[in-house]
Amino acid sequence: MDIKLIWIGKTEEKYLETGIENYLKRIKHYINFQIVTIPELKNTKSLSIEQIKQKEGELLLKMIRQSDKLVLLDENGQIESSISFSVFLEKMMLTGIKNLIFVIGGAYGFSMEVYQRANTKISLSKMTFSHQLVRLVFVEQIYRAFTILKGEPYHHI
Repeated sequence: MDIKLIWIGKTEEKYLETGIENYLKRIKHYINFQIVTIPELKNTKSLSIEQIKQKEGELLLKMIRQSDKLVLLDENGQIESSISFSVFLEKMMLTGIKNLIFVIGGAYGFSMEVYQRANTKISLSKMTFSHQLVRLVFVEQIYRAFTILKGEPYHHI
């Protein structure tokens, strides 16, 4: 199984980039993991929020194949613990899914078409985080999940 994390717009803060790169190197010891950045839309001042979500959704859906398992990181998704998230990843690997794709949406969330295409939604917390910070937090959770699955001491119970 390959895992892909897609987000919209470049990571703006250097400390976030450094943290993401750190975990990216660690994750690659366990699984083929890729981050894809969809460029931010240009000239959005004349667009409504719905139009922005629609255009971002179109760009995103072009990257998803029918056979891909699509998971949205969404504030209304199922809240997972680190352990239950590791179980989720293990289940995905055992089902023979070739591509597991996680998506962090833009500032306004997802279009209805993206929600309709999604296989499931997960939430990292009941708290709200910036889309920039969620990138680092989620990449760390991917790493943590694999250390849990391998019985390594990174995750202390």
